[in-house]
Amino acid sequence: MAQHKCYSGYKSYQYLEAGVDYKSFELVKEVGRVEPYLVPLDEAQAKRAEDLLQEKITISLHDHLMVMPKDFKDLFDMLSEGREFTGYEGLSVSGLDGVFDALTDGLCAITSKNGWKWSDTIYDLGMKLCDIAHQDFAILGRNTKDIIYAHNEGKAAIIPYLEAATMIENELDRIDILYGLGVRMMGLVYSESNALGSGLKEKGDGGLTYFGREAVRRMNKVGMAIDISHCGDQTALDAIEASEKPVFINHTGARALWDTFFIKPDKVLKACAKRGGVIGVMGCPNTTATRKHPLQSIESYMEHFEYIANLIGIDYVGFGPDLIFGDHVGLHDFFAKSLAVDTVEAKEEHKTRVAYVEGLENLSEAFRNIIRWLVKHGYADQEIGKVVGGNAQRALDEIWGS
Repeated sequence: MAQHKCYSGYKSYQYLEAGVDYKSFELVKEVGRVEPYLVPLDEAQAKRAEDLLQEKITISLHDHLMVMPKDFKDLFDMLSEGREFTGYEGLSVSGLDGVFDALTDGLCAITSKNGWKWSDTIYDLGMKLCDIAHQDFAILGRNTKDIIYAHNEGKAAIIPYLEAATMIENELDRIDILYGLGVRMMGLVYSESNALGSGLKEKGDGGLTYFGREAVRRMNKVGMAIDISHCGDQTALDAIEASEKPVFINHTGARALWDTFFIKPDKVLKACAKRGGVIGVMGCPNTTATRKHPLQSIESYMEHFEYIANLIGIDYVGFGPDLIFGDHVGLHDFFAKSLAVDTVEAKEEHKTRVAYVEGLENLSEAFRNIIRWLVKHGYADQEIGKVVGGNAQRALDEIWGS
């Protein structure tokens, strides 16, 4: 894979002295941690796919750019330091123009091992912004003009995104503060309930609370995109109805294909699209398998994509792979209880588990393989442009202002 033309090799925090100004850790490889995989194409198809990757605006609706330590015994130490190491090298070969980076908010463990604390979130975000400011490849993405600029100039726009609003507690003004610090999308709840509504981990779902409705209104007013990926089904439906702007389900799949609480049923997918929202298909390990492909792979991932596109229309679907640079399954195992990631316990007869998703191991290969798969299966250039970024751009223009 050729590196992005504007990437010069910068590594996180290299403006400081490792071991003196901050604690360093041995990190995993950002490219080639596992055996690389490319969706097989003939020569003409491969050229077309590569041309499309370069020509089209590409936006990941949900990913984590953090680089994991080689040894998980170092993970809590790394998180408690408050310095997330960003995978600039992996991003540089991804083909992405914009990526919603979910930071480490749920894992941020500076003052508490339970995450989602206001002070920790601000610390995490500030360190990320400082690191971005000291290099010249990635830019801070604040609007779609920044994503277009990144596309035209050979850069990548990193858009800060928080998976839940838990840290705002009962303070609406914290939404404004987060927006001022660069956050342009936020989930309402994570897997556990908070003051805004019910999470998908809960057995009962009371729907969006009064405060949750106030938060939705404030996010609409300031121009912050709303994500409902981790909301319980009723809370998700309430949020779609309460919002004056389209909302995102930026990382999910179709529950009709794999019966697990972690991904969304048809009624929620349809409701989101009806109001102009966009669904990003999720690819982290052991989440979007299917009965046809119980061993999750690029094939099961794209089966979820096609099911959702056929259900709601190709204008309302995109991709939010939800990847990291490192052992994602190991991370799930490490944080199983707090992350509510027992998604392999689906209600299917064949419960299977993969170590990683071939073709979607991390961002260095994900969008290249998504486009190659779409080319292989006869999608037109215009359709590919919509799903890899155009649909997201349309909704973001409406939410953020073009």
